[in-house]
Amino acid sequence: MTAFVFPGQGAQFTGMGKDLYQTDATAKEMFEKANEILGFRITDIMFEGSAEDLKQTRVTQPAIFLHSVILATCSKEFSPDMAAGHSLGEFSALVASGALTFEDGLQLVYKRALAMQEACNAKPSTMAAVLGLDDQTIERICSQTEGVVVAANYNCKGQVVISGEVEAVNAACAALKAAGARRALPLAVNGAFHSPLMEPARVELAKAIEATRFSTPICPIYQNVDAKPHTNPAEIKENLLQQLTAPVRWTQCVEAMVADGANHFVEYGPGKVLQGLISKIAPDVAVEGRQ
Repeated sequence: MTAFVFPGQGAQFTGMGKDLYQTDATAKEMFEKANEILGFRITDIMFEGSAEDLKQTRVTQPAIFLHSVILATCSKEFSPDMAAGHSLGEFSALVASGALTFEDGLQLVYKRALAMQEACNAKPSTMAAVLGLDDQTIERICSQTEGVVVAANYNCKGQVVISGEVEAVNAACAALKAAGARRALPLAVNGAFHSPLMEPARVELAKAIEATRFSTPICPIYQNVDAKPHTNPAEIKENLLQQLTAPVRWTQCVEAMVADGANHFVEYGPGKVLQGLISKIAPDVAVEGRQ
């Protein structure tokens, strides 16, 4: 069985999607439609912009979404038995699998990006990668640290990202190193994604999600919040909303898909981040990518 997966923020690169735009008429039409919906030429930034330009959340999220979704739409082999996306990638998975229209998906992603940026600006916050410690130890130390700091991304065994207030994340990093972490390194981000500090963004996005029509996808979507397969539109909407303040359970998503029969994973979108993580989580499965 084949699982199709979609990357999240951090996978972007200058030139992403350019070949697709130049060689596929459907892709070009979709990119131009996106420029129209967003009200600015995001394709110019994707194809020619600097790394700094692409790093802005309001650009990064729709750019990765567009690359992933248009790639899947134009692919003759896109026929998933199951699908999943890492954080932002969950929106790509839902559009590619028919739960959301392209236009609705893009508008939600852009609103999400703006709301998250606003929440980031409201309070100094950050994230840090923790390597070489088990999940339980990380969770315990975060819970014992003063201030807001939580496990945010369970990327693979021995690699968890924590998220929260700057001082709390720094204090947790020190405690995690003392507890035996190989590394506990603050990331170059200006926000605490997938933490309680994203609550203002969740409230903002709730209105948009409630007003958007969701359909039954062509295959089960393994969602970040509970790592379980979902096809019910009402459940998908609720999980998508909770995702902003809840951890991304990527390790558990991959393990669940493998347990349900996935033996072949295909990553659609920029970069190879998910391919690397999946190979660590489930070394016996076949993994490849489409860019």
